[in-house]
Amino acid sequence: MSSLNRLLEMRQKRGLGAAELASDIGVSRQTIYAMEAGNYVPNTTVALRLAKVLGCKVEELFFLDDEAPARPEILEATLIAGSQPNYEGQPVQLCRVDGKLIAAAPDSLDWSLPPADAVLLGKLRGGKTGPVKVQPFHGNPDLSKRLFVVGCDPGISVLARHVRRAGVELVVLNRNSTEALDLLKQGLVHIAGTHLNDGEEGDNLGPIRRLFDRRSVAVIGFSNWEEGIVVARGNPKAIHSVADFAHKGVKIVNREPGAVVRILFDRELAKCGIAAKAVQGYDSLARGHLPAAMQVMSGAVDCCIATKAAARVFGLDFVSLARERYDLVMRKKHLDMPEVQALCDTLGRTQFRQELEALGGYDTSPAGTQFA
Repeated sequence: MSSLNRLLEMRQKRGLGAAELASDIGVSRQTIYAMEAGNYVPNTTVALRLAKVLGCKVEELFFLDDEAPARPEILEATLIAGSQPNYEGQPVQLCRVDGKLIAAAPDSLDWSLPPADAVLLGKLRGGKTGPVKVQPFHGNPDLSKRLFVVGCDPGISVLARHVRRAGVELVVLNRNSTEALDLLKQGLVHIAGTHLNDGEEGDNLGPIRRLFDRRSVAVIGFSNWEEGIVVARGNPKAIHSVADFAHKGVKIVNREPGAVVRILFDRELAKCGIAAKAVQGYDSLARGHLPAAMQVMSGAVDCCIATKAAARVFGLDFVSLARERYDLVMRKKHLDMPEVQALCDTLGRTQFRQELEALGGYDTSPAGTQFA
């Protein structure tokens, strides 16, 4: 009779790396990997040390194959789909927002698989949100220390890494500012990121106040950032303004309707007197700053409108067009949540600010300031 274990699941749940756990219990990292793969059964001393460090009982970590836990129950949730079509068996992350179980379908755009707690059973019949059934991987996951954040700033991933040190996990979904505020209004998320200003530089309060009673939401600063034209390194097509987008041989990728950089782009085209149909690739869409910049990096297009940080990630050149403030909007009733307090505290920490600014194009002076 073989033994099974939940070591990998428990380690990831505690936010521990294999090397860190190995150091804590006095074994090698390779030993941790071997135990997680089921190729090595630890002695009693190692098993007890593991249980102590992971804050659980030994029998929660190790069990015989005939004692394997029962298949987790199927749960009802509200799905917020990603930009990719949803499908049965799709991995999703779970979070509770005001008692509602929300399933978020993140996009996988880099070399890693998306974070997930469950898979979909079935798919939405239409639209981007709606009721679904989900099958958790391991029982009912502990969602008590999670916050659901939607927005378009890739810098939220830096915040997620730092806030995890306080024991809080962010479930992050890429959405433009218009969509993010709409999800917050529906009560489906904790925090919406926005830079949907109304023409006054850095001022997001006007659009927010048109959507919400000013007494119902708090607006917390995240950063100032630069938006502009992302071009290949060395700028081989000599693109220096939006007017150059209409030149023959210049191909772009655009953002979806509702995205602030799409609004900025259309405004700049109007200033130049250029019709959208005169721009090759105007109807070609990328959902997010990084996906758009990635197309420039791959050579599929010559340029896009995105943030300076997105250009920096891929080693691309950048022509600045605007400077805006990116804010985090949340219901005031959530301000007293310990998880929200930990997030706001992290915004003011020097280590977080230094890392975000080092990525390029970020000014963290507004971080943590409550504007409304």
